[in-house]
Amino acid sequence: MANAFFEIREPENEPVYSYAPGTPEREKLKKELERQKQQQVEIPAIIGGKEVKTNRSADVVIPHNHSHKLGTTYLCGEKEVEMAIESALEARKEWAKMPWQDRAAIFLKAAELLSGSWRYKINAATMLAQSKTAYQSEIDAVAELADFFRFNAYYLQEIYQDQPDSPKGMWNRSEYRPLEGFIFAVTPFNFTSIAGNLPTAPVLCGNVSIWKPATSSVYSSYFVMKLLQEAGMPDGVINFLPGNGADVGNPVLENENLSGLHFTGSTGTFQHLWKSISDRLEKYNTYPRIVGETGGKDFIFAHEEADVDALVVAALRAAYEYQGQKCSAASRMYIPESLWDEFREKFTAEVNKINMGEAEDFTNFMTAVIDQKAFDSITEYIDYAKEADDAEIVLGGDYDDSDGYFIEPTFVQSHDPHFKTMEEEIFGPVLTAYVYENDKFEETLELCDNTSPYALTGAIFSQNRYALKQMDEALKQAAGNFYINDKPTAAVVNQQPFGGARKSGTNDKAGSAANLMRWISIRSVKETQEPPKDWTYPFMKEE
Repeated sequence: MANAFFEIREPENEPVYSYAPGTPEREKLKKELERQKQQQVEIPAIIGGKEVKTNRSADVVIPHNHSHKLGTTYLCGEKEVEMAIESALEARKEWAKMPWQDRAAIFLKAAELLSGSWRYKINAATMLAQSKTAYQSEIDAVAELADFFRFNAYYLQEIYQDQPDSPKGMWNRSEYRPLEGFIFAVTPFNFTSIAGNLPTAPVLCGNVSIWKPATSSVYSSYFVMKLLQEAGMPDGVINFLPGNGADVGNPVLENENLSGLHFTGSTGTFQHLWKSISDRLEKYNTYPRIVGETGGKDFIFAHEEADVDALVVAALRAAYEYQGQKCSAASRMYIPESLWDEFREKFTAEVNKINMGEAEDFTNFMTAVIDQKAFDSITEYIDYAKEADDAEIVLGGDYDDSDGYFIEPTFVQSHDPHFKTMEEEIFGPVLTAYVYENDKFEETLELCDNTSPYALTGAIFSQNRYALKQMDEALKQAAGNFYINDKPTAAVVNQQPFGGARKSGTNDKAGSAANLMRWISIRSVKETQEPPKDWTYPFMKEE
């Protein structure tokens, strides 16, 4: 063991490439897109470092061109889960004892590979398999994931350096142990960075993980797993198990060595997993840590003194970037009647300029939603709004799944603040506005706070500082990430740690030391330098 104190200097956020015309990165990315489109990839499970193919498989297709097959993924079940758990527990014997700087070195190398030779490979994979534009994919799959790797290593160093006071005669120490057992990481389709962070944040702390990626984004997740292997991740520390939810989840939850769940996905699935864990508490060797981020019904609230032009841009980007498939996407708006006509006119004019089509066409602002299930769910809400008496489609509302799962950016005006699309999570390019009377500002703030069970993100707009303060106080519990005169999306690691409360999750703030602390079990050590030799105390002596 090296006799030195090692230091990781505070990182800087990874620069985001623009991919503007004429830039070299634009041409490199386009070449990589064509290369990946011309091949098909087999995506097996990776258990103990070995590729495992099962007798069940599924096609991986491009959402904006669903007749184009990118590859085949092999689906896991109970047998593969048992193999993965055995592999993880065996790997833990050495990994948990690995000096922290050696664990951190793997992730620092992964970040360098990702921002260097792997940049276009990961970016193109995310664009094709998840229908993200070049810029949205760059922010997610490259910049944010590299930031997670670098800043998590830096945060871990800060945690380890936090030590208790030691009065004269003793030396007190805090040891930051990994949890016993393994972590179950269940990752979503919409962010490659989240898919990469959920299994790796606990692993950085010395844990081992079972990673079940979303089947609809398994393509980019597989690339991330291969990146980690190239960076030097030891076999068995992360076991990669594609598969349907229950086929992987049920046998994982039955194992007594489960020590944690790191989850991002739907509210229903998270609640099911939490309940399943609670029903099995007696069989586990430890109380599993549960960390989850689920959904949102994210809002934009405009005061009568809001800057309308800024409001238009924020609403457009927040509602329609990545087709509204962000848990932070703006889904409901509250607009004073004095601004409504101007906002509606300007917003409609700007939204009508949006191009929608294939992600490979860099002139497109929007592409397709992720799959048929999402397409059907989102369009049901649009049809409901079309037929309702207390709402109207202001713009958009058309959709087509013949070639890809395309849904127009849709804007609904509701005359009922409790209209279905004002209250329920849609996870698509549908924004609903409720126009309130100017003199009902305070009443509408209360309405905004109480309408949704979620509390993930929200934004307020005003040029009046007193109004901003009032809005801030009224909506204190309505969002874990709160934005003033800005859109409620695009949290950055080390700048806006991300997470929400209420039914949006446990608010353990991915991209911060707070999240890492959930994967650590502290041992307090007291070493007495001159132990007492007399068991009696002074108060026991006679007068």
